[in-house]
Amino acid sequence: MAIPVLMPALSPTMTEGTIAKWFKAEGDVVASGDLLAEIETDKATMELEAVEEGIFAKIIVAEGSEGVPVNQPIAIILGEGEDTSAADMVIVDTQSLTTPDTDVAPADKVEPRQTAETFAPQANGKRVFASPLARRLAGEAGLDLSTVTGSGPRGRIIKKDVDASLAGGAQSSVPALLPSDSQSPSQATVLNGKEYTETPHSNMRKVIARRLTESSRDIPHFFLTIDCEIDGLLSMRRDLNDRAPDGEGTYKISVNDFVVRATALAIKKVPMVNVSWTDAAMRQFKNIDISVAVATDEGLITPIIRNSDQKGLAEISIEIKSLAARARDGKLAPDEYQGGGFTISNLGMYEVKEFCAIINPPQSCILAIGAGEQRPIVNDNAVSLATVMSCTLSVDHRAVDGALGAKFLQAFKALIEDPLTMIL
Repeated sequence: MAIPVLMPALSPTMTEGTIAKWFKAEGDVVASGDLLAEIETDKATMELEAVEEGIFAKIIVAEGSEGVPVNQPIAIILGEGEDTSAADMVIVDTQSLTTPDTDVAPADKVEPRQTAETFAPQANGKRVFASPLARRLAGEAGLDLSTVTGSGPRGRIIKKDVDASLAGGAQSSVPALLPSDSQSPSQATVLNGKEYTETPHSNMRKVIARRLTESSRDIPHFFLTIDCEIDGLLSMRRDLNDRAPDGEGTYKISVNDFVVRATALAIKKVPMVNVSWTDAAMRQFKNIDISVAVATDEGLITPIIRNSDQKGLAEISIEIKSLAARARDGKLAPDEYQGGGFTISNLGMYEVKEFCAIINPPQSCILAIGAGEQRPIVNDNAVSLATVMSCTLSVDHRAVDGALGAKFLQAFKALIEDPLTMIL
């Protein structure tokens, strides 16, 4: 019988996805484990593997289609000896899907050669075949895709082609259209005497907005701030980096790496902040998995340092850099950004002195790190200068009370101000 290939749920929060690329064409032989498609979610781009073998008989949802619901059939695989007419027995409503262009026929009416590509209309009327990611990047940069040479199958333009054109100084003579938009970003609209342009929300931005709204509305936040003197930490950081080996495996420890390490050890001392509230019970996490906020072009994502308390500064540093790079490229696997128990958000590198962060549900705490700056302090009735860093803990009052949050910050401050204890 015909075997439908369904839009997979690549994460617990995923409700829909985008078909970024088909790796198989209609009529291809498929073996279990073969790559079928590249799926864009709200957070990352993942590859879909075949779990059945047979003939890749029909593409139901065209490459580039957005908003495809989870568990909806997107293609059909036929078993050995089955007639292709069996694929027509799988009924699916594709009318609600957003296809790469308004004049594209529904996927089940498109010829096989057309389903393997997606195109971006240009203002000069020329049709250019490009991946959804390439189209988005070109739109953001104002790059005319008709000036780009594609290196993908049948000359299809992919991300590296756009990057190469931008790096080579290619300029847009006619701005490209944004995905799902009907006008160039350079064409301003006037409303009440004010000009503006609009950029459609990405799936990732929509999810971020929804989750932050829910968190701010439904979680009773309270905030605790503590100041930490970090001159000793900065001195140790310089010494450790001077001792870093050359070549492969080297590291460059940042203040944020110390913060992650200190947070992990403070949680170990005060484990009741490593919890999640549910309506039925308090969920206590045994592992200390710390989410680290990373800014990307699409929005904030929080890759996770698993078992942070069991890792040294160098290991934490290398892992954070690797996760952050893949987060910005949209290449994180779901288990690399889902399931953390505690989040750190650091804006110190932007010279932000102090801020309050919104909790990342279902976690109960997020620690906001400000910039280290020279401030006057008083010790033994004498005024002196010290480098001071303000840290603000946002807390879900349902799960963690004020005294417990303060106890955690005391443990954190002690570790930050005596960094040698972090490596003992």
